[in-house]
Amino acid sequence: MKTFKKLVLAGIAIAISGSMMLTSCNGGGTTTKTDSTANKTGSSDDNTLLGAGATFPNPLYSKMFSEYNKTTGLKVNYQSIGSGGGIQQLTSKTVDFGASDAPMNAKQDSGLSAPVVHIPATAGAVVLSYNLPEVKDTLKLNPEVLAKIFLGEIKKWNDKKIAAINPGVKLPATEITIAHRSDGSGTTNIFTTYLTKVSKDWETKVGKGSAVNWPVGLGGKGNEGVAGTVKQTPGAIGYIELAYAIQNNMTFAKLQNKAGNFITPSIASVTAAANIDIPADSKVSLTNTDAPDGYPISGLSWILIYKEQKYGDRTLDKVTKMLKLIQWMIHDGQQYSGALNYAPLSPAAVTVGDAILKSVTYDGKPILQ
Repeated sequence: MKTFKKLVLAGIAIAISGSMMLTSCNGGGTTTKTDSTANKTGSSDDNTLLGAGATFPNPLYSKMFSEYNKTTGLKVNYQSIGSGGGIQQLTSKTVDFGASDAPMNAKQDSGLSAPVVHIPATAGAVVLSYNLPEVKDTLKLNPEVLAKIFLGEIKKWNDKKIAAINPGVKLPATEITIAHRSDGSGTTNIFTTYLTKVSKDWETKVGKGSAVNWPVGLGGKGNEGVAGTVKQTPGAIGYIELAYAIQNNMTFAKLQNKAGNFITPSIASVTAAANIDIPADSKVSLTNTDAPDGYPISGLSWILIYKEQKYGDRTLDKVTKMLKLIQWMIHDGQQYSGALNYAPLSPAAVTVGDAILKSVTYDGKPILQ
């Protein structure tokens, strides 16, 4: 019996030693699934998908993945790390899919080993949330004032330019603090694309992109970081996703659109902004819409996958499950949009999304018929 116990203990010691060696080879004991994939193609489990990217649609995606799991058993581990991070992980093939609120640009495309397709999954709005508890009325902002605030040229809330578009509102002399994203972000891309369209000063001094050199302000990671700065700083203003702002009871402004109307961001005003033709590759901007009732800082959010899905040790079974999930997301999954303050995809966006999904191949052959 003593000999048997010694053999068991010896076996445990060898197993622990082997585990420690594996952990060491993977770079330490804090390795996550997405970091430690032996073949760098996402999860090796055919019934588990790994995704990463945009924080913008995270509440909706979490709901969709949960509901889909109930009926299919498919598990989705989605990391809300920002669009830039999602694109990086897709590029390195450590996830099965990425998610972004901005189409990939030429520089990002150049880092890919193969073409990536963009499937529109939802639409939402970027809102201007502010911390002015003494102001009971909803503030109005126009393109000129908004650009000057984020350029650091309007420094106090009682500035005459803000007062001019908010008659009768008692504005405090509080200093304005800008809160912006510190990470690569599709939300930033939507916001700066809008500012570039409506302000020549912004276009020449800052420009657009998922990450820019901010003239002023405090950086925060994700919607959570920007929202935290706004909540904790009297006089702060920052841009965050509509659903996140509503779910966290944050105050946000009305914004004047191209038609001259001050629009409250909502499902209806985002849907109005998205009522446009969608190109075959689905890469389109909804900012500064011509729609008279459209909210001007609206945007699509995309799921990103490789067009050819046979790479690493990916199986046809796993790839088929992923495509069926995405197909469900752009059809039946849209029913969860409204309650979470996202705009359901337009019929045109769904049609384009279906066509893109049917173009995805495994060993050169289409997967979905």
